[in-house]
Amino acid sequence: MNWDDTTDTSAERLVGASADREDQAVEAALRPKDLGEFIGQEKVREQLDLVLRAARARGATADHVLLSGAPGLGKTTLSMIIAAEMGAPIRITSGPAIQHAGDLAAILSSLQEGEVLFLDEIHRMSRPAEEMLYMAMEDFRVDVIVGKGPGATAIPLELPPFTLVGATTRAGLLPPPLRDRFGFTAHMEFYEPAELERVIHRSANLLDVEIQADGAAEIAGRSRGTPRIANRLLRRVRDYAQVKADGLITQDIAAAALAVYEVDARGLDRLDRGVLEALLKLFGGGPVGLSTLAVAVGEERETVEEVAEPFLVREGLLARTPRGRVATPAAWAHLGLTPPRSATAGNGQQDLFGT
Repeated sequence: MNWDDTTDTSAERLVGASADREDQAVEAALRPKDLGEFIGQEKVREQLDLVLRAARARGATADHVLLSGAPGLGKTTLSMIIAAEMGAPIRITSGPAIQHAGDLAAILSSLQEGEVLFLDEIHRMSRPAEEMLYMAMEDFRVDVIVGKGPGATAIPLELPPFTLVGATTRAGLLPPPLRDRFGFTAHMEFYEPAELERVIHRSANLLDVEIQADGAAEIAGRSRGTPRIANRLLRRVRDYAQVKADGLITQDIAAAALAVYEVDARGLDRLDRGVLEALLKLFGGGPVGLSTLAVAVGEERETVEEVAEPFLVREGLLARTPRGRVATPAAWAHLGLTPPRSATAGNGQQDLFGT
């Protein structure tokens, strides 16, 4: 139900948090239209509601908003809700699409008063455009450079008041001058299973899918705390239920369907388990270097580091140490393997922290 329009290599995986084309097509129909419909992110919703209510009461545009967090948690959805709550149109673009200051100037100069400009992956915007954005956010003005060399002239261009909503998956990459110009900053957290169950029930209703409570719980538990993944798994389980059963999604049907798609009870897929199995079976739980581990799995180093590892670390199944990657006791237990004595010596502290 809550998603973002981003793409990367994880979009090719069933449990990848980035949106593929199918996701984008379905999400348009499933997105909530106001804060009351938005599920989860309670603190962010409460704070944002106050910001928007106050702006409406003053008859002013809302403060600029920065939303950070992992893909699939609802940043794009919240930007659309901000526009809807303010009764304003929304313009959507992304940082990688703005490579020159002129690109940004063209967008800003065409904005209407009160319009919401959603800038996804704002940390990937070019530096010249970023510097132009400082003045636009603070003074609603930009200087357009006409000509080149000594004859170049800066023409000031006044802008109508607007609200910038920036979204980023890497807030630490934003320079402080840009971050400080946002009046409201929010970090999107991963969802609890109970929240994802509500997301799944809502989406099932909109998709006209019959689902039992235990079926929704089974899908939620494998969704990695991400609504986009929950909705994608729901659609795949729906397909299985229509072909293999009578269309009703129960716990057994959901479990059987996700077993076909190789998503296990903790949300690990083939790549995740491949990394853990190589680490445990070939290297005794580590420590092992990232490049060596990637070769053992048959994947690129970047794929292991950027696609598989973040979730494994978050789940407490793998640790990054100065000496290399190390499996935790939970990893051995999840794969049903018995760790060697050296992996459990000293309660694992020696291996985990490389001391």
